[in-house]
Amino acid sequence: MDKAADAVKKTVDDVRDTVHEAGHRSNADAERAKRETLGEAMTPGEKAGSAVNEAKERVQAEFDKGKRDLRDKR
Repeated sequence: MDKAADAVKKTVDDVRDTVHEAGHRSNADAERAKRETLGEAMTPGEKAGSAVNEAKERVQAEFDKGKRDLRDKR
């Protein structure tokens, strides 16, 4: 491919990963807010599940960020 096509592909990939990262971070923040809001109304199992979902979303966000960082190093 030529440099212009590579630049366009990189930009498209970066935008996609940025949108995915933002979505994952938003979902993680929502899980934390849910636990803070509902607090004692949640069962221990619900709290644990919410914490796991938050951690999963944060890992996915970091993965998307890592993909962008790796592309920047190429």
